Amino acid sequence: MRLDTSCWMLDTNVMARYVPDSKTQRWIIISPVRNDRPTVAQKPTAYHVCPFCAGNEKETPPELYRVGAGEPNTPGWDVRVVPNKYPITDIHEVVIHSPSDTADVDTLPVFQVQKIFSVYRDRYRAHEMDGQVLIFCNHGLSAGASLKHPHSQLVVVPNQINLDALTLEPFKNIVEEYPLFTTYCPEFSQWPFETWIAPKTDGKKFSDVTDTELPELANVVSRTLRKLSVVLKSPELLFKQVNEPFVFNYYIYHGKNWFIRIIPRSIHRAGFELGTGLNVNVIDPTEAAKQLQKVAV
Repeated sequence: MRLDTSCWMLDTNVMARYVPDSKTQRWIIISPVRNDRPTVAQKPTAYHVCPFCAGNEKETPPELYRVGAGEPNTPGWDVRVVPNKYPITDIHEVVIHSPSDTADVDTLPVFQVQKIFSVYRDRYRAHEMDGQVLIFCNHGLSAGASLKHPHSQLVVVPNQINLDALTLEPFKNIVEEYPLFTTYCPEFSQWPFETWIAPKTDGKKFSDVTDTELPELANVVSRTLRKLSVVLKSPELLFKQVNEPFVFNYYIYHGKNWFIRIIPRSIHRAGFELGTGLNVNVIDPTEAAKQLQKVAV
């Protein structure tokens, strides 16, 4: 049955609408405003200052949330949340990881990573009654980053929209075991060295993460990204097609049985994958896990 999309037209300030496929449960979002955003691929003259750096707070829309000192829209913050100027959905936020223009989750101190994930958790809680909350990070040009300054994004999609997303995969090819979390390379890994982080408790949403769990989660994320960085920067990685040293995406699953999916972007997708919906992984997940186990960080 084709769904009536007229009720999903968002206001003109967002310039986005939801369109379903006529035969499946898949949807797309039409969002022309996204075409106006600056990108790291543009010449330096395209924007005169980094809007995410400390001291340039007036370059962003009014602040929504912060961790750290100072008044809203002034320096002193450790992590800062602002509306996205070029939104995909009607609720779309940017989480600025730190005042640093270069350090990201893979290199920041663990205590800073913990602050970032506490902000993720708090903003998830703030919006979970508004719809399906997805938090994601694009690190590097090949991963879709539009600005160099490290940041993540939070979007809310109406509950009526079917998200064509993977659910929690079984624990196989374990990389590391922690008291509360497990890192592993699922058998259903679509990308080389794809790695998941999942809690050992079932039925929880990301909003259920407690203050006592956050320190371990931050450490697990930091260690996992550092391990992947070592492997992906190896000169012996013959299949690598991306010129950037370490490019990745990660996202936090939006529903129950949450997990973090880390996708190193070392290869490109081509006609076969686009035409069939089948992804070709050139690294066996079992071998990927073995290699990551050997990396000391």
